[in-house]
This record gives sequence, structure tokens and C-alpha cells, in this order.
Amino acid sequence: MALPDAARPDPARPETVSTDLATRLELVRTGVADAARVAGRDPAGITTIVVTKFHPVSMIEDLYALGVRNVGENRHQEAQSKAAVLADLDLVWHFVGQVQGKKARQVRAYADVIHSVDRESLVTALGSEESSIDCFIQVNLTDDAARGGVDPLNLPALVERVLATPGLNLLGLMAVAPLGEEPRRAFARVRELGEQMRTQAPAARALSMGMSQDYGSAVLEGATHLRIGTAITGNRPVLS
Repeated sequence: MALPDAARPDPARPETVSTDLATRLELVRTGVADAARVAGRDPAGITTIVVTKFHPVSMIEDLYALGVRNVGENRHQEAQSKAAVLADLDLVWHFVGQVQGKKARQVRAYADVIHSVDRESLVTALGSEESSIDCFIQVNLTDDAARGGVDPLNLPALVERVLATPGLNLLGLMAVAPLGEEPRRAFARVRELGEQMRTQAPAARALSMGMSQDYGSAVLEGATHLRIGTAITGNRPVLS
């Protein structure tokens, strides 16, 4: 059975933007449910985060009206602004981009979940004696340190640091499938790392992996959180 890793609505259909958005969202929801069924999983255990980078606040409002409650951003200033404007909505804000240490406290102020904890200095910057925030440790599946994420060999030490830092609730691991590698194989590596990590952190069972082009493969390997952008939002606006 072919899995719908990416939703591809017909661009020629004469629909309004909001109808297009609803169609794409429903295609992804159906794709997630189909993949979960193949994997023998309950779709209710899978959180789809709609990544709205560069899209306007009005789109997030439309998504909210369509039942979306989990949104993701990866640029601090944009995320901070959107979260402030939409503070009256019961949205769960996921920060999925790289966090600068000097901006860590600001990101922590509006984000509900941070997916990209990848170094000890950032753990220190995010720690708090006053409040707790959910987080994932990002692992780097490539040899390119610039792509973000901790080297899997250094993962145990970072897990210990997170567990020892007040104010951080470790949910599990986050990763991006490398370009050129079969996604399911990459996600299987993350699943195995997660199983190893649970010897240190038994409650950290979540896996944030899978995007527009490969979410079906991620679901098959146990993803609990999908970070999906263009398959739902459509192409990002062209910035001048």
C-alpha cells in the first residue's frame, strides 16, 4: 500500500485560499490516519504540528477554525510576534528552529514546547526554578555540525544534563531525515536512539520526526509529533 507522504491537491481547482487550506489539511489528516493504520497505531497518539513560517497570522486563525491547536515556528522574532497577537487563542506553540543562547529566555516566554535542544549551554540558558517547559533533544543524523543537533555519541551526556536541569521536561528526541538518505531508515535510527535513551529517561517516549515529504515513513517508525508545513499551508509567500 502506497503511503501518502505528501499531500498534493490539484492546483488547478478553482477554490478559495481557505478552501484550499481545508483540503490540504484534510488530505494530511487522512494520510496520517492511513499510515497509522498500516503501522497498527492509534492516530490519536500522533500530534500534527502545522509549521506556519512566513505565513500570516490570518492563516493561523483559519487553521484554528479548522481545529488545529498545535502550530510551529522556527524564527524567534516571527514566532514571538505571532504568539503575542494570538494570545487569546488556546494554541500550543512549538519552537522547531535553532535557538540562540542569548534568545533562549525570550523563546521560553512564549513557547510551550522547544524541539531543538542540542547543547549544554542551551540547556543552562533554558533552565528555570520558577516554571517548566517541555522539550525535545535534537539529534544530528549527518556529519554536518551546522545542521543542528547533538552527535548521537554525545546524546547520553546531554540527556543527563537536561534531566539534572530544573524547569525542563524532556519529552523525547527530534530529528530531520538527511537529504539523500531513505527517510524510513533515518527514522529507524532515531527510534533506536530513543529506545536507548529511555534507559536514562524512561518517561521520554516521544519522537518528533517527519515533515511534509516523509511523514508517512515517520509514522511507521513511531513518530508521535509531525512537523508539517507546505503540505498543509501551501508554498510560502515570496518575500520581497
